[in-house]
Amino acid sequence: MKSILAPDPNPVKPKYAPPPGACDAHCHVFGPGDRFPYAPNRTYTPPDAPKEKLASLHKHLGLGRAVLVQASCHGTDNSAVLDAIAWSKGAWRGVGMVGKNITERELEQLHLGGIRGARFNFVAHLGGAPDLKAVDSVRARIAPLGWHVVLHLDAGDILTYREFLNALTIPFVIDHMGRVEARHGLDQQPFKLLLELMRNELAWVKVSGGDRVSSSGRPYHDAVPFARTLIEAAPERVLWGTDFPHPNVRAMPNDGELVDLFAAFCSDEALRRKVLVDNPTRLYWADAGVMESAARAMS
Repeated sequence: MKSILAPDPNPVKPKYAPPPGACDAHCHVFGPGDRFPYAPNRTYTPPDAPKEKLASLHKHLGLGRAVLVQASCHGTDNSAVLDAIAWSKGAWRGVGMVGKNITERELEQLHLGGIRGARFNFVAHLGGAPDLKAVDSVRARIAPLGWHVVLHLDAGDILTYREFLNALTIPFVIDHMGRVEARHGLDQQPFKLLLELMRNELAWVKVSGGDRVSSSGRPYHDAVPFARTLIEAAPERVLWGTDFPHPNVRAMPNDGELVDLFAAFCSDEALRRKVLVDNPTRLYWADAGVMESAARAMS
């Protein structure tokens, strides 16, 4: 089991100032391990990155909201994410990882706790593909809650699972631009398939992970054409996130530089607001008033 890099402790102040309500729609909280233990069958052990550290980063970057994505190192125990969402007082939502045997009551509790989607890892170094029958079972059970699925794929998986993706009947979000490799260019088959997939009104994509897509390294400008093309293809169904604290990266990015990289993805301020504010609001906060009323009734 490997240990991974800690995030850059000195994020620069971005030149770009995000609009009020801007959302980091893909970030993680890790531990602290003595309170929220890591899964025994994890493939990596991260340095602790608790909620307070994430909140401090977001204040520095000018980001007002976040979507916390459960990572494989915590398995299907979503306790750290739920704790962080409750602590945020409505500023954060979450995407959980759930097993096929989860009960309806447990799903309801996750929903009340601010979870709005279920994530599945297909990436080889994180354990490979889940059982598609189990994924379909979970999909059917989360549909009445209005949830979506988040899919973490390797670039080649877009072809391998093309039939599965086209058969999905609830919204689904592709992480990190499908993890395409910039060195293969815009005409590479995985990216063409991703663009084709984005014609599906249920398909969303995150223009996060620019550092993962890049083949040239910092400042990751070779990732820009991929993000721009995706934003142009489906501006109403694109999200962005830092991916803090950047698990399993080859070289650690600087989060302030990643905010400025997003600004390079689209020059139109109205479009930036759509990606940073309007789109995440529609996907994660559509029932915010209902949720807050239910929480007050239970207190």
